[in-house]
Amino acid sequence: MRRRRVMSMLAGLALAAGSVFGAGQAGAATVTAAAGDEPPAEFGRDWHDPVTAAPPVEVPDTRSCQVTVAEAQFRDFTPFKGGYAPPKGCGDRWSKVVLRLEGKVAGRQYDRLGYLHIGGVEVLRTSTPQPSPDGITWSVEKDVTRYSDTLRREQPVEMLIGNVVNETYTGVIDVKAKLTFYAAEGHTKPAAAPDRVLTLDSDSLTTPRNSERILAEVYATGSGGGCEEYWYLSVPEEAPYSCKTPDGPYREVQIKVDGQLAGIAAPFPTVWTGGWSNPFLWYVIPGPRAFDIKPIQYDLTPFAGRLNDGRPHRVEVSVVGVPEGQTGWSTPVNVLVWQDEGREVVTGALTRHQNGVPVNSTTYTAGSEHRLDTTGGHRLTVSGYVNTSHGRIRTTVDRTLANTSVHRWTEGENLDALKGKWTDDETVTTDGRGPSRAVRAHRTYTMDGTTTLGAGDRLRTVLALGDRADTSVLRGGKRVSWSRFDDAYEGDATYTANVPRDQRHAVGTTSERYRLRGSAGCYDRSLRTVQGTVTEDRLHC
Repeated sequence: MRRRRVMSMLAGLALAAGSVFGAGQAGAATVTAAAGDEPPAEFGRDWHDPVTAAPPVEVPDTRSCQVTVAEAQFRDFTPFKGGYAPPKGCGDRWSKVVLRLEGKVAGRQYDRLGYLHIGGVEVLRTSTPQPSPDGITWSVEKDVTRYSDTLRREQPVEMLIGNVVNETYTGVIDVKAKLTFYAAEGHTKPAAAPDRVLTLDSDSLTTPRNSERILAEVYATGSGGGCEEYWYLSVPEEAPYSCKTPDGPYREVQIKVDGQLAGIAAPFPTVWTGGWSNPFLWYVIPGPRAFDIKPIQYDLTPFAGRLNDGRPHRVEVSVVGVPEGQTGWSTPVNVLVWQDEGREVVTGALTRHQNGVPVNSTTYTAGSEHRLDTTGGHRLTVSGYVNTSHGRIRTTVDRTLANTSVHRWTEGENLDALKGKWTDDETVTTDGRGPSRAVRAHRTYTMDGTTTLGAGDRLRTVLALGDRADTSVLRGGKRVSWSRFDDAYEGDATYTANVPRDQRHAVGTTSERYRLRGSAGCYDRSLRTVQGTVTEDRLHC
């Protein structure tokens, strides 16, 4: 079928785009549906395989080795368990390690969440696309070089994409995960990966006594099929809506060390591939981060002096706004540690801990169209020092969160709309020998969507999602590098609800534009689909 040939052209274009990032490209390329491949009048039994505008992982031109870490078919909630052994022939100090997950599924199935653990370390958290009756294939690529410490030794492997297969939901999820290791040879040096990658043991963490930098990463996801999957739509008890929580929709992911607040972050409002009651929005282009969930990172270096005492310390993650005892969030934690080769013990102290007053205000207005206005926010500043073999290093982490949203709905929720914005601003400053260094990140997440159920049970969803980040690195107060990232999704899809699949008469247009510009170069790609057919794939840099 000709559409598959168009798909191979698009894949080649994506690889070309990845190769030019960092070098710049003057022209632009466009791929559109061929003349005989006009989009159908409505969705049929098959559509284009899932695709995103994100670039593939850029890799060096060196010798590579490949290891398959998992190969499984998921029909239920039984995890795959196997073993991993490091590759032979590429050394044990790699310039890059890339994880690639390849999947296929056919029939009828919901979107499902999954994870891959190697040695207990979470190296991937993902979700799946929903299949066509004729079947789809998809892939996810991720740079996992930072887990090199774990990958240098034989490790147990566990993978699970929880699934249900029966007479109604027939899709068996067939996946293969493999790692490609790129040797450090010639002018290509080993990557500057953490010295240790640790996991928590019942919320307990013991770090090496010479740790000089400590990062925690949390793969926080609201899911489970309940209201926390749509946490941004929840309302207080007094409002007449199907999803209620006592404090409304404000969420904040916190990490504590020995009961003391050590980090705050805004969760990304991920929309899975069945989200907003309309799978036709996501059949080809998923929402930002849906296939590759990015972890929240917390710099715990100000607490290194405390953590380096050789004793276990309690490290806990919680989500503000979730009622006590209620499930719906997953928060696995990895801890990345850089050690001081010149000292067996690195001492230090926490010198400043300024916890601002959290804000969480909701105003409910009743009427023929109900309305909930929400304002939330929080600020935390922590500072500490470590006495290293290369001098005293002071680290200050300042993070400020803010959220505003307006939720509108009618009785019966035949109209349900949200316009929300979340910002997460962070500055990490290190002072020691030489000029001070500051890394500033301004993250913005946006959601603007409306679902309506009209005459003849025609359900329409119009939705725009944004994932943006401006980052800059300053040395001695002067900017030495910068980047501006913008991943924007838009969709508009309509179908007849409460009827068999072949009577839905669904139509939909979706688009994504992924832009990354900065001192390292430019990558800019846009996609557009109509009724499951890719009609445009364009490079702009």
